[in-house]
Amino acid sequence: MSVRVRRVYDPPEPDDGTRVLVDRLWPRGLSEDATRVDEWPKAITPSTELRRWYHAGEASYEEFAERYEAELTGDEATELLGRVRDLVRKGDVTLLTASKTPEQSHATVLARLLEA
Repeated sequence: MSVRVRRVYDPPEPDDGTRVLVDRLWPRGLSEDATRVDEWPKAITPSTELRRWYHAGEASYEEFAERYEAELTGDEATELLGRVRDLVRKGDVTLLTASKTPEQSHATVLARLLEA
């Protein structure tokens, strides 16, 4: 069982397992059929304010990750994070993001938390 992070614009692969979209907004230019998203837990995505703050270039990735982890302590986020953890226990999970740099995105923070 593993957690992978991939761009949602990459075509689905047979070893993706459960595909979980971890962006708050649906990716531009993609149909639901083409993406093959199994889960879309919006409450575990960064808030609009945090996302805008980070993309404005005002902070480091480490500071963003800390603030994002703090957001994940809310009731709804905790419940949905537990649901995704259950998926990880059952098999492979691929976290999908539209980010051009997934290794510096919230998806990588989520993957680390899910693997812990």
